[in-house]
Amino acid sequence: MKENASAFVKDNLILEPTGSGPLNGLTFAIKDVFEIENYKNTAGNPHWYHTHEPGQQHATVIESLLKNGARLQGTTHTDELMYSLNGENYHYGTPVNPRSPNRIPGGSSSGSAVAAASGLVDFAIGTDTGGSVRIPSSYCGIFGFRPTHGEVNMNGVIPLAKSFDTIGWMSQNLDTLLKVGEVLISNEEVKDNPFSHVYFAEEAWQLIDEENKEILLDSLKGVSKQVVNIAADGLAKWSELFRLIQGTEIWQAHGEWINEERPTFGPGIAERFQWTSTLNPSELPALLGKQNVIRGQLSSLLKEDGILVIPTAPGVAPLKNLPSEELEQYRNQLMQLTCIAGITGLPQVTIPFENKDGLPIGLSFIANHHQDIALIKWVREMMFAKRKVKR
Repeated sequence: MKENASAFVKDNLILEPTGSGPLNGLTFAIKDVFEIENYKNTAGNPHWYHTHEPGQQHATVIESLLKNGARLQGTTHTDELMYSLNGENYHYGTPVNPRSPNRIPGGSSSGSAVAAASGLVDFAIGTDTGGSVRIPSSYCGIFGFRPTHGEVNMNGVIPLAKSFDTIGWMSQNLDTLLKVGEVLISNEEVKDNPFSHVYFAEEAWQLIDEENKEILLDSLKGVSKQVVNIAADGLAKWSELFRLIQGTEIWQAHGEWINEERPTFGPGIAERFQWTSTLNPSELPALLGKQNVIRGQLSSLLKEDGILVIPTAPGVAPLKNLPSEELEQYRNQLMQLTCIAGITGLPQVTIPFENKDGLPIGLSFIANHHQDIALIKWVREMMFAKRKVKR
């Protein structure tokens, strides 16, 4: 396995703007799972590259960004078929986390996060199924956003698990994050000061270590908040439900290709794909029914004026080259946090903080469905009025 890799798969793939708009002058990079005319995606796996044809057209999100003045600067590395949260690719290497080179950048949108965090582009596009925008954003110390499920057009994006797949974006700059959101989500009506209830999910705050918990909570001093329990049976149950639905849908999406081509997957990812092949698709409707119950319960709590606050991850980015078993244990804890927005389909924004060693940690805010732009604006106006930050 390669030790390090650039953020980019191809950094000289340039697409000039096709129009003018709010993104004039901004550059972006895109995860190597989006269709680009006459370009072959790797999807993080060389066997995928060799068994698929070049794109016939640009993915819808690329067309939208180009039309509004942005310039595509290149394609970025991803974990294999997006099925990881680590960013360590067995075939292509690990993009270097600019905030801590000896730690993983997070995945599967690893290259996009590194490109944005390194200042190589103004913003970067990724996908987020189980946390693949939110986690690398947290590990690399940048702003990251996962929209309401179904809010942004997924046409031209290689799927992973259709019940959870979303397009997300990352930037060092919060105003840029908002500008991209306003381009990609143009049908949302935003009210002034829409959020009057701030909830802390007690189960989520139990998953972060005490030192980093204190730092994040200190940043929220003065915010009137209410502590709530959101998962009657615990977030581990939510995570397991997410895992079963995701795994079943992953095999539905890619099982035929895997059986036909027998691709080589890296450690950890190979075992997960093998596990997905053992799942019973006839159980999926019942699992989706349970998901809908959870989705309705959290939506009923938040209503139109509620915000849920959680740590983005249990702590800082893990060190590179840890044994796969150790990373899997950490992943299980991590997924209890990321599954909250994943299983409910809610929008989530993560914002960067630092611990006492200067390492990035993330704080997240979740709103109800179709409150995406309102959520980013609330974070910008309410949170960052308190301190001088890069907006």
